[in-house]
Amino acid sequence: MLATRRPRTFAARLDSRTDSTPLARHLLRAYLAALPAGERYSDIAELLLGELFANAVQHSDAPADRLIEIRFAVTRDRLRIEVHDAAGTGRPTLHTATPDDEHGRGLLLVNELAERWGCCPRSGGIGKFVWALVAPVLPTVTA
Repeated sequence: MLATRRPRTFAARLDSRTDSTPLARHLLRAYLAALPAGERYSDIAELLLGELFANAVQHSDAPADRLIEIRFAVTRDRLRIEVHDAAGTGRPTLHTATPDDEHGRGLLLVNELAERWGCCPRSGGIGKFVWALVAPVLPTVTA
């Protein structure tokens, strides 16, 4: 009988506050440190998680006491990051930022650095979650 391998998934709920973003990145670093070759995801994954978490805080219309859930799992050599919030039905959209814009580049970074990303309604119909797939960065070979 073949044993099926289930992905090791991590989930945590954090306060919906901007100052929770560093904690979210810290939890991701700890998760990746426990995985073989987890460091191959870390730089891009931390940046993407920071952007997605900050967007969930900034654009949420949920009550202040609602938590934001983060989830991580590696499957088929890809890291999946999810950020769940109880905000309304609004979906994140890409905007073209001008050089003078001080904000609005987060999703552009996600779009450029993630292998794929998207947004889905949460089960139960309250809120949404944004996900991103991160491919491992392969080590460079020096001669």
